[in-house]
Amino acid sequence: MRILTIEDNRHIAANIAQFLEARGHTLDFAEDGITGLHLAIVNAYDVIVLDLMLPGMDGLVLCRRLREDALKDTPILMLTARDTLTDKLDGFSAGADDYLVKPFSLRELEARLLALKRRTDPPRLAGRLTVGDLEYNPATLIVKRAGLTIDLSPTTRKILALLMRATHRVVGRAEIEREIWGDNPPDSDALRSHIHAIRNAIDKPFPIKLLHTVHGSGYRLYVPHEN
Repeated sequence: MRILTIEDNRHIAANIAQFLEARGHTLDFAEDGITGLHLAIVNAYDVIVLDLMLPGMDGLVLCRRLREDALKDTPILMLTARDTLTDKLDGFSAGADDYLVKPFSLRELEARLLALKRRTDPPRLAGRLTVGDLEYNPATLIVKRAGLTIDLSPTTRKILALLMRATHRVVGRAEIEREIWGDNPPDSDALRSHIHAIRNAIDKPFPIKLLHTVHGSGYRLYVPHEN
């Protein structure tokens, strides 16, 4: 993998470099947000490791600018000492795909980065998905509702595709977590945060809600009047 690590703690950055480069990965580094944003825009990376607290530009602002201004969907793992639910929700809302709290295992970091790369490889042979006026084309990675293009992170797109393929069926939390994260699921807040992001993107601006929570069971994506 080609990895960009944006981390101002030189000791942590050096440990990441020593471990991942020894395992065959190629790394670039930035010690501040402005340099990190520039590298992320001008280069192609498989994944980005992004610290939350950075000089010049913090990780949340960088993530939003990368997603909304530069329209880059490179998978992002946020690496931070902040571990509250609010912090995690803010990270996912800004466009992060995964969240790892310091201190962390370097083996777990690599496993999560590999999982991010695997699950964000576009399914080029998959067909167009539609539920009501919601459309997703896996070949182009474009999501639209009522003709309006919707911006989603790579992980939220994959969750949406899973729900669209299973339209009308209740998809359990365990099934989603297994499909998205495999044997390395994050804590329970991650899925909730991604579902929240999907709901805000595909439902909040529209009168008919497509994504429904079935309490104690999971989630259903369907047009209510077609149920």
